[in-house]
Amino acid sequence: MSETATPEALFDQALERYQAGESPETLIPVFKEICDRAKKNSPAWTCLSWLYLLADKPKSAYKAAQKAVKLNPEDPQARVNLSIAMLENDQKGVRAHVEIVQQLAMIPELRTELEESFADGLKRKPDWPSLQRVQSWVFN
Repeated sequence: MSETATPEALFDQALERYQAGESPETLIPVFKEICDRAKKNSPAWTCLSWLYLLADKPKSAYKAAQKAVKLNPEDPQARVNLSIAMLENDQKGVRAHVEIVQQLAMIPELRTELEESFADGLKRKPDWPSLQRVQSWVFN
């Protein structure tokens, strides 16, 4: 990882690598470094939690999603990630997060982003029960 690149530039590069199909396992260290260098970068924490979920690391996903939600409570993807991680860790309190996502999903552009995110998750990890449950609750 380049020490001279800004966390924002590293984030953009890492996101491009994800969108090109690079595996979560290879991108997790990249996003961890971005989060270490820019501790208040909510999108980076959201991406890190998503990668942990894809890599079947729900405890790490939960911690990263908690940070993302704390930094930006209005980010529906951070709350989706937190909800999935909570389900996968058998934790209570998922409904409150899902209800907030349902409200945010009424905004057309956020709804579209969420639909694309759910589709991406199911493409990368077919038959993902926790994601399917949250998706059905959000778009019931």
